[in-house]
Amino acid sequence: MNNKDVQGVNRRALIGAASAAAAAAAAAPQMAQAAQARGGAAEGDRPVAQTAYGQVRGVNRGPVKAFFGVPYGAPTGGANRWLPPKPPAGWTGVRDCAFPGPASPQQEPIGAPMREETAMLQQAPIDENCLTVNVWTPAVGPNSGKRAVMVWFHGGGFSAGSGTADSYNGVNLCSKQDVVLVTVTHRLNHMGFLYLGDLFGDAYAESGNVGMLDCVAALRWVKDNIANFGGDPSRVLVFGQSGGGAKVSTLMGMVPAQGLFHRVAAHSGAARALPREQAAANAKRLVDALGAKSIQDLQAIPWENIMAAARANPGSGGAAPVIDRNLPAQVFDPMPSALQHNIPMIALTTETEAASWGAPTYPLRGNELHDAVKRATRLSDADTDSLIAVYRQAYPGKDDLYLAQLALSQWGFNWNVLTQAEKKAGDTGGAPLYFAYFTKHTTVRDGRLRAPHTSEIPYVYDSLRPSRPIIGDVTPDKQALADKMSAYWANFAKTGNPNGSGLPRWEPYNLQTRAMMVLNDQPAMANDPWGTTRKAVAEYKAKVPPEPPRG
Repeated sequence: MNNKDVQGVNRRALIGAASAAAAAAAAAPQMAQAAQARGGAAEGDRPVAQTAYGQVRGVNRGPVKAFFGVPYGAPTGGANRWLPPKPPAGWTGVRDCAFPGPASPQQEPIGAPMREETAMLQQAPIDENCLTVNVWTPAVGPNSGKRAVMVWFHGGGFSAGSGTADSYNGVNLCSKQDVVLVTVTHRLNHMGFLYLGDLFGDAYAESGNVGMLDCVAALRWVKDNIANFGGDPSRVLVFGQSGGGAKVSTLMGMVPAQGLFHRVAAHSGAARALPREQAAANAKRLVDALGAKSIQDLQAIPWENIMAAARANPGSGGAAPVIDRNLPAQVFDPMPSALQHNIPMIALTTETEAASWGAPTYPLRGNELHDAVKRATRLSDADTDSLIAVYRQAYPGKDDLYLAQLALSQWGFNWNVLTQAEKKAGDTGGAPLYFAYFTKHTTVRDGRLRAPHTSEIPYVYDSLRPSRPIIGDVTPDKQALADKMSAYWANFAKTGNPNGSGLPRWEPYNLQTRAMMVLNDQPAMANDPWGTTRKAVAEYKAKVPPEPPRG
């Protein structure tokens, strides 16, 4: 199936899911005659749990109870656009939470560069009123236990995605590791990160970060409600991949997020934020393109028109948080924020991240390796050839496609994750940093992708079967790795240390040995596994002027 085919399937599925969700919404909230105050069951033993706003009825997923589309914030459309989230209104009776909530407005389909990943993403309606969480738990009720809580923030940069995807299936993670899982959907792109304070006054001073304030509101919801879902609000891990890795890293430097989480696992992403001046100039381009003269004009424009104008005006905002009173500085640049000092962290990157992002995925011939590396690095021809020579020596016997994927990954995603991790590890006296390097190869596309962006998620979640589009067939070696990785992450959520019985010892990262846990069939520590190429990338990056920040 080609990418066009997958997009067509997604559009049809979006329409079908929208109809199903509309029918579910018309039937909810439903009254329950025998809902029990301790989280008992009604309607065929479907689970019921209490929140601060009313009761919710979920569904049984094998040994796990799942609640989808639980509101943690009020509608964010109309006069609430670009303002911090408000609590949801309460309800009477029992609200039906059998279906995921909508995704934030974004370019359809809810997309990713790789068609295998796109095939796993949420097939659901899109709407600006999207502040919901999904909760997976082994048991409900305030007396059902105090389990560590794992709160997932999805990928897609700050512009796309949602808290619902096939690979985010929490059944195995929750049942085998005895944890509670929460996945979050929040405002994205120009609905969540459009700084309007300079144009429309102090009431909109926080508009450039309302998408991150949604994430904070979700964590407040967890603190206030998760005990009724069998969770322990004093043991909360925030984790996420790609844009989600950037979000959880950003939370480490956000003033209102402090105390709402206790550990962080950032996969394939690092914190970044725009200066207010650039964010203001970006937003003005969009407002001018829309012809809005007032905030009321802007709030009255259909979100579909805003998305269309954003696509027609690249660089008009929506791609990153903004430095403001909630996020007073870059979290790790030039030095780590004091706010993150006592938060232990896992940093993860995959071997060939760039196989999803710009690197070739087909056999290379002639000068194609040179061309791919030069295009990605912006080096001169001579420096491009010199860098390639370093890779040929460091990875003898690897074909040109493999070398291209390694070089582009280490120049981009790997480098960003490593740079942030080294800042964290260099924070003297701070909580430890554990570095994971995921190298397990997928078998899709005849194995040409190796270990691309997103491919570790099914192993952390132990969600191999629903994630076959990205990992390939489920085999004993893959399951064995998923057993170990999900245990590492659950242990980290429980104690702040990933180690546990039956697992290879994972040592913290330091700037002397640069020891990483290499996650493959036999997980093991390795000192500075990039070695020579890491030093070469640093040398050649110094020759290239930095690209302007995207916004």
